[in-house]
Amino acid sequence: MTHPRPGYDDVSVGSLEFWGRTPAGREQNLKILRDERPLSWQRPAEGSMLPQEEGAGFWAVTRHADIQAVSKNAQVFRSGQGIMVEDVPEDILEAASSFLATDAPRHTQLRRLVSAAFTPKQVRRIEDQIKNQARVIVDQLVEVGDCDFVDQVSRKLPMWTIYEMCGLPEEHREPAAHAADGMVSWSDEDVRQGKEPAELLNDSLITLINIGIDLAEDRRARPRDDLMTNLVQAEVDGEKLTDEDIAAFFVLLSVAGNDTTRNTISRTMQALTEFPDQRKILQADFDGTIGVAIEEFVRWASPVMTFRRTAAEDFEMHGQTIHEGDWVVLYYASGNRDDRVFDSPNTFDVRRTPNQHVGFGGGGPHFCMGNVLAKTQLRAIFHQLLHRVPDLQTGEPVQLVGNFVDGVKSMPCTLNL
Repeated sequence: MTHPRPGYDDVSVGSLEFWGRTPAGREQNLKILRDERPLSWQRPAEGSMLPQEEGAGFWAVTRHADIQAVSKNAQVFRSGQGIMVEDVPEDILEAASSFLATDAPRHTQLRRLVSAAFTPKQVRRIEDQIKNQARVIVDQLVEVGDCDFVDQVSRKLPMWTIYEMCGLPEEHREPAAHAADGMVSWSDEDVRQGKEPAELLNDSLITLINIGIDLAEDRRARPRDDLMTNLVQAEVDGEKLTDEDIAAFFVLLSVAGNDTTRNTISRTMQALTEFPDQRKILQADFDGTIGVAIEEFVRWASPVMTFRRTAAEDFEMHGQTIHEGDWVVLYYASGNRDDRVFDSPNTFDVRRTPNQHVGFGGGGPHFCMGNVLAKTQLRAIFHQLLHRVPDLQTGEPVQLVGNFVDGVKSMPCTLNL
């Protein structure tokens, strides 16, 4: 049934032009909506792979409080019909999203199983490993000298950590990371290199699925002390995970574990260049400041920019009726610049407290379970960078065009040793 909708908002936050802007450029539109129309009806996102019905669109949620409210109300705002702003084929959705695109009780069962690998206790077990990885990466940076910071630093640590946890052989790590990039970059013409978006997404997905299935089969035959062995041996309500379940989780882990931390590292290093006083604060008392500072790293970067929910019933918000079946898109980057919550939100402040950012999600059942691992990686890499290359400066980043992660394709840096 088609319901009447307001006209499409004049301030667009769904076009490729919008997503190709810098974070500051996007914030110009988002602030208007936060202040004047915190719930706005938007045209369908450019890049959808399926034909859109006449009058289709989505609700953009831009205020911090509303993002939290929708995130925590999983009975009304569901994830099982998809989490992406674009409309993609159902088979791709199922294979690419794992339990992110599920609702209770299945979501609860799968999350409980997988989250065991990401508890603070488990992360502490590999903390020395992460510290060593960070040290080696900065060793290599010092040896190389001035370079592309993304290629030489940002992308290395999360890939190394995640695939080491999985037990993925080294020869498969670079192809897997490249495919993970394709999963979030298919709107960017430079990344597509002539391919259609669906082709790049499908090729990337198949690559990751095949790697995940092959690794799972190997661990059934030759168990080891790693995450993939735990998954193939685990049971949910007496049932083992299928190859499809495990492969979908490997896809999710490759994307969420690589791109989010990578882009947070890049945006933070850029911020430390633009706000040198904040760098000095961290260098003067790293151990005493870094715990609070990491929350600012995540707020500032907002590496995951959007997540979609689908309304399971009619719901009133800001005088508008969100109808059953409507898409509701949470703009985390907007919530993290909401001056109703944050003083001087466009200032990078490593001592900001409190810092109730929504960089790991707005709460509720889909809150990021990898947040402890991400914080451990950020602490390790910036300990190395700030102490060993204290005067490193970044240049202008090259922006990825896409609506899911705030991607930095490349960013030059000079070490000034």
